[in-house]
Amino acid sequence: MIASSGLQRWLAQSRWRSTMFIALAAFLTYSCMYAFRKPFAAGTFEGLSFLNIDYKVWLITAQSVGYTLSKFLGIRLVSEMKKGKRAAFIFLLISIAQGSLLLFALIPPPYNILMLFANGLPLGMVWGIVFSYIEGRRNTEFLGAVLCISFIFSSGFVKSIGKYLMVSWNVGELSMPFITGLLFTLPTILFIWLLQQSPEPDAEDIASRVERKPMTRMERLAIYRQYAPGLIMIIITYTLLTAFRDFRDNFSAEIWQSLGMGDSSSIFTITEIPVSILILIVMASLMFIRNHANAFMVSHLIIIAGFCTALLSTYAFDQGLISPTIWMILMGSGLYLGYVPFNTIFFDRFIATFRLSGNVGFLIYLADSFGYLGSLGVLFFKNFTQPDISWFHFFRSSAYMAASAGIFFTCLSLMYFQYKSRMYSNVKLA
Repeated sequence: MIASSGLQRWLAQSRWRSTMFIALAAFLTYSCMYAFRKPFAAGTFEGLSFLNIDYKVWLITAQSVGYTLSKFLGIRLVSEMKKGKRAAFIFLLISIAQGSLLLFALIPPPYNILMLFANGLPLGMVWGIVFSYIEGRRNTEFLGAVLCISFIFSSGFVKSIGKYLMVSWNVGELSMPFITGLLFTLPTILFIWLLQQSPEPDAEDIASRVERKPMTRMERLAIYRQYAPGLIMIIITYTLLTAFRDFRDNFSAEIWQSLGMGDSSSIFTITEIPVSILILIVMASLMFIRNHANAFMVSHLIIIAGFCTALLSTYAFDQGLISPTIWMILMGSGLYLGYVPFNTIFFDRFIATFRLSGNVGFLIYLADSFGYLGSLGVLFFKNFTQPDISWFHFFRSSAYMAASAGIFFTCLSLMYFQYKSRMYSNVKLA
């Protein structure tokens, strides 16, 4: 086997080789993370409840609370993370999550609800650390697009595996999440090691995208204060996207069941494949826009297009113009067209446009923390104010409001950052 330092030198000799290596390593690492987070969503936990509330609602809420808290912790921990500690920290976080799934299988309900909180608490920081390997490069759009496919495709893939374990292997719903994670443990260790071998951004990357480095508290505050109005509008937009996307992801089993396809284990994966391909093409194409300000503004337009797709496809479904399967594919496409830019190109181009000193981790986790807080709010609102409405009908009816508000706030953000970009250009010319 090629030695670690030798592998890095070999990869650095070819830009194409290193790009494909980093893309694959990041994709596989984050895909494996989903095996420790999402399999339980394939279960319905029928017959189980706690305090007259559906048991799956408790599980999703508990994990979401942990995941949300993890995002707030990530604002500091991820933005301050030093490069040499990244791989070990990813392994530690996933190990804690898998240990929590073991306890979830062993501890009887309702006490095992707390184990889903413990499961979500470490996993929320994995994305930012993995993304730190790919940010600040001239081809970050392509790398980010490949990475984002991991959470589009893998969420459905691991739920298909979870469903398969229950249907074909007779694995119980409480044990299924741990067994799924166990199947992915060794691959996860291998892929984390491979990711750590990624070559650092070269001199041309740094000249184009600005050097990325750990941030202090004062540096984080300075960026926020300078761009607060735009960041607030973007956080509102991202909160809408996260809450809506998370709802679709967490309750896809119930939605498909309402649509008459709840017994198909492959439906989770099949419907995400076209979404993944679309996102890869759209996101990767942005690397051909060399002007950072233009790419930053185009990313706003992609987000608006995503909201429009969700809005129009829901209307078409309500009018009987498209089938349930096409509707779910278009909804996924629209939501991820809006959601993915925030986790890949949006903040990377933001930093490059205004030549900011720092890293994407701070901005992603600032948005993510409120995004998942909004997701929790939707869960509580649905459960305590609309308990008699099915998950399917709540999801469909909420699409109109969420998409319309998203379009409005994204347009405001676009106008604000266009103004700031012109001001920045005038200062440089002066």
